[in-house]
Amino acid sequence: MDLKQYRQRDLEKERTADLVRLINGSPKNGTTALDIGARDGHFSVLLTEFYDDVTALDLEKPTIAHENIKCVQGNITDLQHSDCAFDLVFCAEVLEHIPTNLLQKACTELSRVSRNYLIIGVPYNQDIRVGRTTCYTCGGKNPPWGHVNSFTRKRLETLFASYDVEQVSFVAQNCERTNVISTFLMDFAGNPFGTYEQEEQCIHCDQLLIDPPARTIIKKVLTRASVLLQRLHNVFYKPQPNWIHIVFKKQ
Repeated sequence: MDLKQYRQRDLEKERTADLVRLINGSPKNGTTALDIGARDGHFSVLLTEFYDDVTALDLEKPTIAHENIKCVQGNITDLQHSDCAFDLVFCAEVLEHIPTNLLQKACTELSRVSRNYLIIGVPYNQDIRVGRTTCYTCGGKNPPWGHVNSFTRKRLETLFASYDVEQVSFVAQNCERTNVISTFLMDFAGNPFGTYEQEEQCIHCDQLLIDPPARTIIKKVLTRASVLLQRLHNVFYKPQPNWIHIVFKKQ
């Protein structure tokens, strides 16, 4: 699924609408904004409705044709901007991809370059065992969509300890939880239902993921057992939010 198609999904529209609501509702104490992980510039363009100057940053320099958007190449763990350079730093659907050992450094950089506000959006308390893949190049197990981190409100508050929480919202719901036994069985079956369509490479060998081979009878049986066990397990869990969005204000 390409980005244009993804943007048309109802869940994505709901997530976008909530983030725009938070941007619009935050007090405007300036004119500059930084969009981290800009990709196709979807949120960068939306930010121009509220900020005069928007910087769109990604690992590869974005290509966005807009007079109020400056496109730059950069790394969230080493931002080439001065302290307090932006009135708002916007970072949604990025932190879950940052290697765990670099996560605090990335959050410290976001905190450093913001003058007033941070808007952070991430999947909420995601069970990153659900939908994971097996790399058929190196054999390593990968979390779905390259999401190597899971977040609760408390964890986010800890990562941005120099900021106060001004507003929190939760978007959509899911029941995607699993357990150790179901995960083990699915791993043994080769994780046939993983997110192999993802763009993210294997976190172990950096190779693109390829579709799993045809399953043997034994692996089909193990897959079925895993699915049934997970369904039984989910009976005891209430739905939880898909995403958490937080507006942080510098102390």
